[in-house]
Amino acid sequence: MTIDYFGHPLSSYTWKGEIALIEKRADYRFCSIDGDANAENVAALQAISPLGKFPALRHGTVQHFESSILIEYVDRLYPDAPALIPADAAAALRVRLLDRVYDNYVMAPVQAIVAEHLPFLTPEPDAARIERSRAMLRSIYGWLEQQIAADGWSGGADFSLADCAAAPALFYADWVEPLPDSAPKLRALRARLLARASVAHVVEQARPYRHLFPLGAPDRD
Repeated sequence: MTIDYFGHPLSSYTWKGEIALIEKRADYRFCSIDGDANAENVAALQAISPLGKFPALRHGTVQHFESSILIEYVDRLYPDAPALIPADAAAALRVRLLDRVYDNYVMAPVQAIVAEHLPFLTPEPDAARIERSRAMLRSIYGWLEQQIAADGWSGGADFSLADCAAAPALFYADWVEPLPDSAPKLRALRARLLARASVAHVVEQARPYRHLFPLGAPDRD
């Protein structure tokens, strides 16, 4: 049975879930919520997600929202593909920790900075809030640099849930507060992620929407 996956091509959390679907070789259909032509998809999303936030997943009678939760569902649904959450309890805990770090300590400050540049949300950007968010990013870059290996992936040798979160978080974070030369392992991880087929797919799918990025998308990646 095909999975219906609801999201927007430019959305970081949509990327996160779709990367997992590709990695698990899942049978899925991308249901874009972009534009009036996709009103049916928007209605379906709102029926699944209480606040209409994406991504969301529908698989027969099963419905999930929140990217980490739907990834865990997909990981169990396709046991023959490489696991995104390790079987070892300690390794799984670390992967889940890094997943939350990328979402809450990298992507959240990025979104705060982006929100300050959306006129319908903040007519006048708050420079102090922007700098606080940038400072948070600089701090977490330093922490992550100490956590990750010089090669491999976020949680170790195997691509995992943590990398599904890392790919969009580091992609957009580098656009708003560039990864510094003092974080060579983190910069190398971002490059490895961008070279992976699942990540390359979501990057290319979003390319036509880059003009919507409120800070202006850089001419790279």
